[in-house]
Amino acid sequence: SKLAALFEHPLYNIPIPEVTEKDKLFVVNPMEKFSLRSSGSDEWVSSSKAETLLPTGKTAYDTYPAWLKFHVGINRYELYPRRDPLMPTLLRDLAAQRIVSSVQKSGGTQLKLIMTFPNYGQALFKPMKQTRDQETPIDFFYFSDFERHNAEIAAFHLDRILDFRRIPPVSGRLVNITKEIRDITTDKKLAKTFFISPAGNVCFYGECSYYCSTEHALCGKPDRLEGSMAALLPDKTLAKRRSWRSPWRRSYHKSKKAEWELNPNYCAQVRETPPYDRGRRLLNLIDMTVLDFLMGNMDRHHYETFEKFGNDTFLLHLDNGRGFGTHSRDEPSILAPLRQCCSIKKSTYLRLQLLATQPYRLSDLLREALATDPLAPVLAEPHLQALDRRLGKVLEVVGRCLAG
Repeated sequence: SKLAALFEHPLYNIPIPEVTEKDKLFVVNPMEKFSLRSSGSDEWVSSSKAETLLPTGKTAYDTYPAWLKFHVGINRYELYPRRDPLMPTLLRDLAAQRIVSSVQKSGGTQLKLIMTFPNYGQALFKPMKQTRDQETPIDFFYFSDFERHNAEIAAFHLDRILDFRRIPPVSGRLVNITKEIRDITTDKKLAKTFFISPAGNVCFYGECSYYCSTEHALCGKPDRLEGSMAALLPDKTLAKRRSWRSPWRRSYHKSKKAEWELNPNYCAQVRETPPYDRGRRLLNLIDMTVLDFLMGNMDRHHYETFEKFGNDTFLLHLDNGRGFGTHSRDEPSILAPLRQCCSIKKSTYLRLQLLATQPYRLSDLLREALATDPLAPVLAEPHLQALDRRLGKVLEVVGRCLAG
């Protein structure tokens, strides 16, 4: 296994700093008894309180469900560890646990559902909107592109291969629209949008600001529908997250350009602006830029961090559904932060160089990682080939910076 060899490589075994109590998202006494009140509400108490109550029906840490162990393991330096023994269980739960509730997630431009499991774990379900081999039409604006369920799955594995580990676990799943959504939803607005198509398939469209109409309905075959299931992060009432506007945000306008597109010295002013004027924030943003360029994701207008850790922590790479839309062309503008700032973490650069070598070729590693997903093959082959080409372009930009 190339993947197993990669994770044994010294570059993937650089230790993270020692994690103290204040570096943990939640402070938990593993021997303490935890209970979930039968009221149905999750009785969580924030870690800022003296003791933290985390919901589980069992008594000791060993018997927590996988999703809760995932939440408890989050710290200042990583969302989950490199050698995470939980990961196979967590992915299996997302793919196979019984769904007891499905409701539409409010906000956002496209339809997403929150699915709840019997062990109180929850996942964000993004349904399939287009086939693996459909490319985003060349005349589409990035902000009107569809979100792709398979991009969410592939992004999680790519983020892990790059050793960022900043995307919550995602698994593909084949959902029965009738039994696992329509028959169990308590969401009245969602329930009103189900219908049977002329072809005899079960369809629904939900309520949202774009693409929620009968013309954009999601239809099963006859009621089976593919989607991505992403593990939810801890509720924001327990672990506040801060949303940051990306300095390299696009204008989201059909003709206007953003300042970074017009000013070649734009990075100089970013470097003087908090929080980019100290610490590793800018370098972390450039890590995210590399991930986005490899996926072809132009839609990174914001990112989030856990508030508890202040400025000194990783960025969450959430919402990757607009990646992997095109394989036949690359979008050089995504690399603007790297090109304009000429900065990258040494560890990231060394790993990218490694992933460009034959034994650890990026496309081979991602192909192997995705082969275990229930919806495999997750990406059409040309998307995997495009990764190697794009990786070469990232290394070229860094090479020019080093030469300059």
